[in-house]
Amino acid sequence: MSHAVQFAPLALEQLDAIEDYIAYAGSPVTAERYVDAIVTYCESLAMFPHRGIRRDDLLPGLRITNYRHSAIIAFLVDDDAKSVSIIGVFYGRQDYEAVLPDFPVD
Repeated sequence: MSHAVQFAPLALEQLDAIEDYIAYAGSPVTAERYVDAIVTYCESLAMFPHRGIRRDDLLPGLRITNYRHSAIIAFLVDDDAKSVSIIGVFYGRQDYEAVLPDFPVD
């Protein structure tokens, strides 16, 4: 049972910001590879969409997983539509719990 993986515009903006931050702090090549790896990891949710921890306390249906313990991926699964919506990608010690309840989920 495969799901389609979609990235919310805000999640794409966050990925761009992560890439810019790493490129500025170190290497643009490393930044691009790291963000590409996060995207690949998110796309793997197509086959295993119920990975991670359910966080209904933050947002109904929300699931959280991490990439290499340095990025938090917030997503919603719609089994009826067979889709996974990546709504946020948080890097480092960003406080995702504080902002996710106010995130747009359209």
